[in-house]
Amino acid sequence: MQYIEGMPVLKIFLKNKGFPDCDGALNRISVKSKRRASMRGKNLVQLIRTLGLLSRPQGVTRKELSLELGISIRSVSRAIQVVEDLAIPVYDDRDGPEREKHWRIDSAYLSRMPNLDLPKIALSLPEIISLSMLAGESVIFRGTDISGHIAAAIAKLMLFLPEDTQTELSALKRIFICKTMGSKTYGGKEDTIRTLTESILNRTACRITYHAFYKDEITEEDIGPLHFYENRGGLYLFAVKLKNRQVRSYAVERIRRIRPLNRSTTYPPGFDPEETLDSAFDLTHGDPVSVKIRFSPAVARYIKEKTWAGDQILIEHPDGSLILTMTSSGRRDIKSWVLSFGKDALLLSPDDLKQEIWADLEKSLEAIKNYEKK
Repeated sequence: MQYIEGMPVLKIFLKNKGFPDCDGALNRISVKSKRRASMRGKNLVQLIRTLGLLSRPQGVTRKELSLELGISIRSVSRAIQVVEDLAIPVYDDRDGPEREKHWRIDSAYLSRMPNLDLPKIALSLPEIISLSMLAGESVIFRGTDISGHIAAAIAKLMLFLPEDTQTELSALKRIFICKTMGSKTYGGKEDTIRTLTESILNRTACRITYHAFYKDEITEEDIGPLHFYENRGGLYLFAVKLKNRQVRSYAVERIRRIRPLNRSTTYPPGFDPEETLDSAFDLTHGDPVSVKIRFSPAVARYIKEKTWAGDQILIEHPDGSLILTMTSSGRRDIKSWVLSFGKDALLLSPDDLKQEIWADLEKSLEAIKNYEKK
């Protein structure tokens, strides 16, 4: 049998559960996967979605499978065959007022699934805590189908855990909570996230209609999605803008429309997503700027508690004030950060950024004066 990532584990699991001809079934899947290696990620997503649709009590028609999976009727037959190749019993009958044929997984088979003698996984307390914190981070997807999928995955994982571990994990829900105020909402963006995920896995391009926030412009761009990342309760995307091969960030909620393209993309040489995020002060990725900022004694202790840049230098003064010197990208983000401290932060350099702050403060004062005159 040809090797596919994860296939040996699946083979052992199926053999332990007494599935007939699992070697033959897995080998057929392996050969198909080898012929379509570039589609491996997409096929996995399609298999999971097919199983979900076939598991519904009412079943699913071929037409519904075609629409839900975005494939042809002929491909629907292949999708059902893949499920049957795993020795999962699928049958069809005619149901509904129009007596249309529905396909579903045998209900008796589904009812036996929770009673499988699954191997137990022993987790240490630090691992249990980490799992609980990871589950809590899914707050960004609250209100979406993705949140439901995460909850379902955690529930299924609980089947592998001993009862005492399940109790500990449930108790931790009272300890770890996540702030939702200020978090962005992604209800209705499931298809966008799924399309981007498939493009990342398969290294294919997408065409998006995007609302650029600061310019307040609607643009259409061809991109090669690279990575998702989270920032301040929002979901963002690193992608290559194919027109100029530049890597930029996109806010997922500002993608108005998306369409997958039949076009392969390559990963940009030399791009390091972790390094890029570490070098940016917040979200803006651009030319680096070196700054020197004086903080009053009132906020100096807060500044010392965090790492703001990899090359930061902190100089403390006898009066309790602090001078922070660092290099980071994102002039707009740095300016907003300095202004957020009010009188407790003073930008000392560079001069051009200092002048921008002065100009912003003067505009704010002028706006206040004009408002009070009304």
